[in-house]
Formats: sequence, C-alpha cells, structure tokens
Amino acid sequence: MTLANGHRHLAIPGPTNMPDEVLNALHQASVDIYGGSSEIASRACMQDLKEVFRTRGSMYIYAANGHGAWEAALTNTLSKGDKVLVLASGLFPIVWGENAAGLGIETEVLEERRGRAVDLEAVEARLAADTGHEFKAILMVQADTATGVVNDVKGVRTALDQASHPAMLMVDTIASLGCMEFDMDGWGVDVTVAGAQKGLMTPPGLSFTAVSAKAKQAHKTAGLVTNYWDWTFRDGKDHYMWYAGTPPVQMVFALRKALEMLLEEGLENAIHRHAVLAGATRAAVETWTSKGATGFAVSEPAERSNSVTCMLMPKGESSRVLEYCEHKLGVTVGRGIGPLDNRAIRIAHMGHVNAYNQLGTLGAIETAMAALDIEHGPGGVQSAIEYIAIHVK
Repeated sequence: MTLANGHRHLAIPGPTNMPDEVLNALHQASVDIYGGSSEIASRACMQDLKEVFRTRGSMYIYAANGHGAWEAALTNTLSKGDKVLVLASGLFPIVWGENAAGLGIETEVLEERRGRAVDLEAVEARLAADTGHEFKAILMVQADTATGVVNDVKGVRTALDQASHPAMLMVDTIASLGCMEFDMDGWGVDVTVAGAQKGLMTPPGLSFTAVSAKAKQAHKTAGLVTNYWDWTFRDGKDHYMWYAGTPPVQMVFALRKALEMLLEEGLENAIHRHAVLAGATRAAVETWTSKGATGFAVSEPAERSNSVTCMLMPKGESSRVLEYCEHKLGVTVGRGIGPLDNRAIRIAHMGHVNAYNQLGTLGAIETAMAALDIEHGPGGVQSAIEYIAIHVK
C-alpha cells in the first residue's frame, strides 16, 4: 500500500521547490537577446543580486552550475602555480580545492575538525606562519550542504586581518545565500560564489560571482583567464557579452521573479523564516536522537546551518527511511553524500518552504522510523510544533 498518490513534496537541499510564479516566468517565448525585455531583466537581476549579496562590487551571471562559479572565481584571479588555503569543513570545500588543483593551482588543506566548523585559531596561526604570503586566496564555504555545518565568514576575515595577510577571501554561499545572514562588503569578502537552485528558488543552471575591487585588481594579472569566464569580456556594453554568448533568457526571467519575491518578503524576514524552520527541525532531530543510534552530523548546536540539517543513522537505515518516505508517503528527503553516503539523511529547510512543508517532512520521517522499527525517541514532530508555537506569535 502507498499514500504517495497526491501532491508530492521535495525536501532535498537543492534543487529546492520553486514557486508557481517562478515556474510561470519560465514559460515565455524567446525574445530578442540584444536588448528590450531580456536586457531589462538582466539589469534588474544584477541589481537585486547585489542587494542579496550586500555588495557594491561587480556581479556576473553564468549559464552554469555552482562548479562553474568556482572555476570563474579561480581563473579570473589566479595564475598557474599560485597557492591557496582550503578551509576544510565537510565535503564541498574539498571539492572546490580539487577544482583549483585541476587548474594547476597549488592547494593546501587546513585539517578538518570532523563534524565541526572551521577552527578560527588554526586559521590565524597558519596565516601568521605564512610570512612570505604564499597564499594568494582562502577558499571556504559558509555552509556545507553535505554535513549542514556553518562557518564564521566574518571570523575568517578577522583572522586574515590579525595576521596582516593579503590573501583574497573567497566564499561559497551556494547553500546559504537567501537562507542566512551574509554581508559581503561588511565582512570583507573578495569573491562570493552562489547558485540559483537553493535559497534563490530558481531551476539549476545559473550561478554567480560577486567581486570586490581587490579581486578585480587581481584579475588584471591573472594567468588562468579563459574566454568564457572572463570578467573583462563580460563587462562589455552589449547584452550578449554579459553572458559570453546567448543569454539564458527564460532562466533570467525566472531568476528575476524569484528575486522580486525574496525582496518583497524582505531579506531579514526570509532569514528569520529559515532560522525558525531550522530550529523546529533541530528540535525534532534532538528528540529522535534521545534514544537509539541516530545523531547530528554537526556536534555543536551553534555550528548547525539554517538551510539543511544532516542526521546520522546506522549504516543502511537511512536508505530504508528515504525509500519509505519516497514510495509510501510521497516525500523526497535528501540522502547522505560523500563520506556520509548511506549513513545519513539530509533534511532541507531552504528556499520556498514554510511551516506546513516542514512539519509534513518531519512527520514523514518520523512515520518512516516508526513503520520500519528504527529505534528513536518519539515525539519529534511535537517538539517541532512546540518550537514553532513559541517562536511565531
């Protein structure tokens, strides 16, 4: 028997659910790419993105996923043989570092504290030891999608300043932008990368780099610049130059609508909404983990992100829960990836999501554990309800 025949719900940490308004914005005929409504939409997106990133720097939109934005950040600022420091915390900083190594950039990985955020004291100590200033850039993520850990970006900037180190600070906000506080200019970030398919509620296929004046200066001598990613070409006056070719017009229309919705809600309100839904999810998981062999992937409560919660389970049990939720209940929950494959479930609370969605997701997970006789503390959904009731009056 299945109860999945109805409106299905997606609760994975990207791509996330899209508002109907965004889907409708996609459903438009092709238009002239050299001006008119397409150029107006691009200009509006550039301006709104600056507001979301909180920057006055340059903004670039790519027809690419987040890996493309990683490569754009690296090739536009660095040369072969340059050295970068990768701040390990979960899966995706490591993958970004591998991307850099593949381009001929020398990488050093600061040792990870498993299940923890980046150690700021260790960052400052390593930078202070780099008296020759070999590191040209620091690569880090604000939030890691694989583990749900969140890092202190402002703290890393402070570490750079305390060490009087000139390295550029590059931050991946793919799993955090629009979901939690980020202040590019205020925190002294030089290059920020992001994608459209998570907090920005748009289909996969667009990514972004926001660029400081310092990074633009580094671009002038970068030896890895290629035609497609090149910021100089994309600064051209013609609309098609902003995309190094044909603009992804329908995607831009969708992004424009998503940004309008986000800013209409108010960025601070959206951030607060994510914080409450994350708190409710953590309250449920805390209750479940009070009994049995489940637990949080991130050990410190203050280091858990407001976009995704990763719950560890005995090996193999996570797959059973995911399959039950998918096939019996019509709810798709995120599987563990990287080292946590087959050992975790990832519960998204990012993007176009509300209390109804989140309580349904948590209810499906608790139902699955009960049906499959997986030992857990009962009453997780009730804990989430009580959390929301306290925080939403």
